[in-house]
Amino acid sequence: MLQAIGLTSNPRRDLPPAVDDLTFEARSGSVTALLGAPGAGKTTALRLMLELEPGRGVTYFRGRPLHRIVHPAREIGMLLGDVPGHPARSVKGQLRMLCAAAGVPASRADELLDVVGLGGLRDERLGSLSLGMDRRLGLASALLGDPHTLLLDAPSADLSPRENSWLFGLLRAHADHGGTVLYTTQDAKEAARTADHVVTIDEGRLVADQDVVAFARTRLRPRVAVRTPHAARLADALSREARAGRRSVEVVSEPGVGSLLTVYGSSCPEIGETAFRNGVLVHQLADEVGDTGPAPVSAPVPAPAPAYDHPAYDHSAYDPDYAYGCEDGPSPHHDRGPLPAPLSSGPVRSPLRPLRYELRRMFGIRTTALIAVAVLVASVALAVPLARTGRTPLSGLLAAWPAILPLPPAALGAGLLGAYSFGDEFRYPALAGARGTVPRRLGLLLAKLVVTAAAALALAFLAVAADAGALRLVYGADAVPVPGNWLALSAGWAGLTVGCAWAGLLGAGVFRVTAAGVTAVVAVPTLVVPLIQRALAGPSTRSVAGLPGRLRELAWLDWPRQADHWLMATFRLVAQPVAAALTLSLSALLCAYLLTGLRRRARW
Repeated sequence: MLQAIGLTSNPRRDLPPAVDDLTFEARSGSVTALLGAPGAGKTTALRLMLELEPGRGVTYFRGRPLHRIVHPAREIGMLLGDVPGHPARSVKGQLRMLCAAAGVPASRADELLDVVGLGGLRDERLGSLSLGMDRRLGLASALLGDPHTLLLDAPSADLSPRENSWLFGLLRAHADHGGTVLYTTQDAKEAARTADHVVTIDEGRLVADQDVVAFARTRLRPRVAVRTPHAARLADALSREARAGRRSVEVVSEPGVGSLLTVYGSSCPEIGETAFRNGVLVHQLADEVGDTGPAPVSAPVPAPAPAYDHPAYDHSAYDPDYAYGCEDGPSPHHDRGPLPAPLSSGPVRSPLRPLRYELRRMFGIRTTALIAVAVLVASVALAVPLARTGRTPLSGLLAAWPAILPLPPAALGAGLLGAYSFGDEFRYPALAGARGTVPRRLGLLLAKLVVTAAAALALAFLAVAADAGALRLVYGADAVPVPGNWLALSAGWAGLTVGCAWAGLLGAGVFRVTAAGVTAVVAVPTLVVPLIQRALAGPSTRSVAGLPGRLRELAWLDWPRQADHWLMATFRLVAQPVAAALTLSLSALLCAYLLTGLRRRARW
């Protein structure tokens, strides 16, 4: 059961709150519709329930608020708008990435794709999906954790009747298995047709809280649809007889459809008798209560279903009537679709697998590979002409770092990968709709740091290998001798690339955009390094000689004497202007991230 108590959004400027003291229940084993006109506060109410919107009030999911639920993905599944994923990511890759975020096995993705009828489209890109397929993928994402409660914001908007039939069949099956379903809609007829309980709101306030029978009886006006080639004559006759009998009858001519009348306050027998007495030919006469008859439309609207023509599309799963050869539209006996098998009820080690999630996020699209290829090509293109002049030291040749560039291509590429790590997260927020599945953002930050560091090291190694190979090929084996201080150079090179990757990552994490991460990387050599050099330009009157011995005395540790050499080498490396600038920048960005990110309620 879902219990929303006193939900009130924070008012903006001088406007009243979008949701004002809203209280209602959505029972287990039933489908509840949250009905309201556009702007009534339906979406804001859902976001308040999910703690995505600032405000007051509390929502209990089977007696527990969201922040007290240990594994939110196992309790709540949500669909707020379209699938928030990178358009270049595959359908299967998107679901497998979310499986890692929700802490469920990756096999769950394949199982749900078959359930929602997308098994044959698992390799399709998100950007190529039609509206119906996107909505099905969104439902699969909501069902990943086998949740008890489903929260959906206008799930049937702009869908065809067949897609609606499948959608509400799946929701009905979830409710029949004991789950709670709450969805928003602005269509009263849809609510009467598909829900067990209807909660009506207007301007953020509760208007009515009724079961569907009472709702259809009190909130919907019964009517009769009449099709006749003599609509004006019949309308005049009905109005004339209603006045004579002192009955309240309203006759409405539907705009754009001259042969269609909608009659309120009468019945099929009365209208048929009136038409017979006045000699009016009638083509159709049907009662409409809720949505038991065809809804009048001003013009035929084709159903947006490009998926029907896809050779890999599973028609039997997408269309509940396809396997039965029905030609008269969806049948209510076939609406209830299958549900995925429930997950094991045993304890889960963690509600989130951040390292697995980050790996699938980074390598699920071609951006990482394209950046790596561009870095290698640029690095080789710079290293070969630099070696021709003979004025560039070997370390600069292998890194392809001319003096005119602030950073070598590998470091810039590592910074770009780091910036994308958080930049794509905010641009295509795959975790936005599943905020509850990320209870510890610090774990995700550590995973991103580890993965970007590994990617930066791999990129640095490949760039040096490609540059060395190109120089040996063009100028011979003597062009690239092994330097005596290769270990120190390697450590400095690794530190530079990893530092740039982390600077890009933290910059994008603080400012929530990829460009900010790239700016943070470029600012280190162009702004911070000159400041460090100016600060250290004065004469030195102090020496750090003997630092390892003093540290040994302070820590009461007796480490090997050989470690003193490595400790001093590390200190000298960090004391270099670029290294010091990176260390200072990373420290400032990390503090800013902790202050602005971890204290703020996550929206992804």
